[in-house]
Amino acid sequence: MEIRAATSEDLTAVLGVQRQAFGSDEEAELVRALLVDPTARPLISLVAVEGGRAIGHILCTKATLAGGEPDPGCLILAPLAVVPTHQGQGVGVALIRAALDVARERGVGLVFVLGHPGYYPRGGFEPAGRLGFAAPYPIPDEVADAWMVQSLGRAHAGGGQVVCAEALDRPELWRE
Repeated sequence: MEIRAATSEDLTAVLGVQRQAFGSDEEAELVRALLVDPTARPLISLVAVEGGRAIGHILCTKATLAGGEPDPGCLILAPLAVVPTHQGQGVGVALIRAALDVARERGVGLVFVLGHPGYYPRGGFEPAGRLGFAAPYPIPDEVADAWMVQSLGRAHAGGGQVVCAEALDRPELWRE
């Protein structure tokens, strides 16, 4: 398996991965919207390819912290998709690691995700609310641990309100 930066030529395959993984067009249309959203840049878009076929995709888009402290550079990981035939084989974890490596190289300090609290901690994520980071929209208490963050080594004291790209700035997208 090869993981590389997704290009414009990969768009159809990437959207296909999203549709297969989620069984609907919603995530594919979100990816399409984020890729053209200037407020989502700089972004990281990586594709996992095996045998010439796209089997996974990860997208991380720009976010900021509202408030007092200087912004450490933030991204939101959304969405991560692996085609069903390759799920449970480490493709998603490999995509997460690769995206975090690129983020680290770019000097990003924090990466946020709203996702399964049994999955993302394996990649080093921890509950963000406990550290004082508020999601763009309120996360219900019963699923609060689904809002997670990973620090990439740049110190950042305190928390703050995370502000996402315009294409992600819809309350219905912030329900786990």
